[in-house]
Amino acid sequence: MAADSLGEATPRRRLSRRRVLETAISRADQGGLDALTMRTLAEELGVVPAALYRHVTNKDDLIDAMVDLVFAEIRLPSGGADWATAMRRRAISVLEALTRHRWAIGLMESRRNPGPANLRHHDAVLGKLRSAGFSVAMAGRAYSLLDSYVYGFALTKVALPPDPSGDPTERARAMLEQLSSNEFPNLVELMTEHVAQQGDDYGDEFGYGLEIVLEGIERARRQPRPQLGSSPDTTSQPDARPT
Repeated sequence: MAADSLGEATPRRRLSRRRVLETAISRADQGGLDALTMRTLAEELGVVPAALYRHVTNKDDLIDAMVDLVFAEIRLPSGGADWATAMRRRAISVLEALTRHRWAIGLMESRRNPGPANLRHHDAVLGKLRSAGFSVAMAGRAYSLLDSYVYGFALTKVALPPDPSGDPTERARAMLEQLSSNEFPNLVELMTEHVAQQGDDYGDEFGYGLEIVLEGIERARRQPRPQLGSSPDTTSQPDARPT
């Protein structure tokens, strides 16, 4: 119990698994997973480290549950939208979640003990694709392709050096001052004619690339490629052997 300015005792907040996880996520959001240890987490919660183990088994269990809460933030594909609209909304939601929780980018698909939100998310995405007419194999490939793009974009985005000015146009112009047009003509052309003029920001490119991925998936769905290892159809090919 702690005393307030009036001398009255104020109750200490009850420790729960949810409070442990939310505090752990907040700490990781601020300093990355390197800043998160059971000792520092206990200190932030105002408890001894042993108290944490009533709510999480160990560090792996803690991270599994943290990742599951990130999955719970992501928008599930809606039943009424067409598959492309649903996947577009879901991809944007994933990027937003990963931007909030940068530490999670490399962990979302790597946990050996996925939680209920994780499993529910994967099942819903596959279900949306299957209900749109995707074969089992094509649904898996489409899901993998979409996540490769989203996670790859998120990883690149968070790896970019911070821009104190917050102005991509100024950043481009500052970079141009360091480049020789004779040595790097293509870079100078891009920076001069595109980035510096339009204030292009890498984060704005996400939608452009996402549309290309979705269009490619739709083409593949309509014209599925033959299975690997299958024999090509040569019935309509002319006989090219010498006579």
